[in-house]
This record gives sequence, C-alpha cells and structure tokens, in this order.
Amino acid sequence: MRILLLCYCFIVSKTFVCFHFNRTTLSKGRIMDVDSQPTMEETVLVGDDLMLGPPSPLIPPEIASHVLEGVNLCDGILRNLFLCLQVNDIEPFCQEEIALYRECAEKRDKELRKRLQDSEYRLGLSMPLDQAKERASQLESETTTLERRLILASGMEGAEGFRQRWSLHGRLTDTKKRMEALKEGLENRKKDDEPVAVSVKGSTGKRWLFW
Repeated sequence: MRILLLCYCFIVSKTFVCFHFNRTTLSKGRIMDVDSQPTMEETVLVGDDLMLGPPSPLIPPEIASHVLEGVNLCDGILRNLFLCLQVNDIEPFCQEEIALYRECAEKRDKELRKRLQDSEYRLGLSMPLDQAKERASQLESETTTLERRLILASGMEGAEGFRQRWSLHGRLTDTKKRMEALKEGLENRKKDDEPVAVSVKGSTGKRWLFW
C-alpha cells in the first residue's frame, strides 16, 4: 500500500509557495522510507513576485507624451490579471496572467527608463541654459528628499516597510540617472544646429516638444 503525503511550505515573507511530494511505502509489515528519492517541487507565483525588480519609473508629465509614445503599457494584460484575481481570489489560479504581466512589465520599464534618460540628455543639450540648470537643481532637490525618506523608511518593519523601501529606492535610482543624463547633456551642449526642445503651454499645462 502506498500513502501519498502532501506537505505545504508557505513562505510568507518571500515570494513563493512550495509543494513537496514525498512517498512512504508500507510493505510486509515494514515501513520503507523513500524520502531519499527525488521530490517534485513547484514554484507558484504570487503578487510579491512583481516586486522582484525595480518599480515602474515615474514619468514627468511635461515629457510624458514623448516618452510614452508607441510603448506597450501592458494595460490589457494587467486588466486580465485583475479580472482573474477578482474571479479566483488567490494567485495560484492566475499563474499565466502573472507571468505574462511580469514579462511585459520588465520590457516596458526597460524601454521607459532608456527613453527617460535620453529625453533628459536632449533637454540638457537644447533647453535654454538657465532653464536646464533650474531643472538640474530640481532633480537634485528631489534626490535629497527621496534619500531622507528612504532613511526614515529603513526603520519600518513588516511588509509595508519593505514596500516603501522598494518604491523609494527605485524612485531614487531613477531620479539620479535622470539627473546624470541631464547634466551630461549640459556638459555636451553644442551650437545652434542641435534639435531644440520648446516649451508649450496647453490645457494640460507646460510640456516639451522634441525636434
């Protein structure tokens, strides 16, 4: 007679749930332990798996139309994930949706970060000098604020503390890289034959057009 023992390993503070299958065989009044044989193990994706990498970058509204143009924002996949969770309530029934969104989000965020830094570099090259310097000062001030908030969040415990540190660290890293790209553009300013970024005021406020 064979008895199948199912053991669950819930890792609350981590990002997965393990299922271990071990068999114990009863034969001729003896118990033979076969735990030394290979076990089947499955990793189930949960919501925290979407926080393994850096958070999605924040897009400044004044350059959002330029940065977001033509980028797959994964909104359709995210909608399917929410619908799946609404129907099934728990993540193990939405493995395909979580995996698809994570893959799409990684590609999207990589492209957005590249475009953000490229946009800041071009603004450093082409904005009026006084405005470019003012933008650099604003980014430096934002960096200092994020660093202070990250220090304060370091004392927070539990899941909420982890989420705040994860979010702040990502924003701080992105802001520093944007500032570095802007300053690099300032250092490499050329003559009037460079493309010009023009400030335009519309119904949604000031934005920048790139040529």
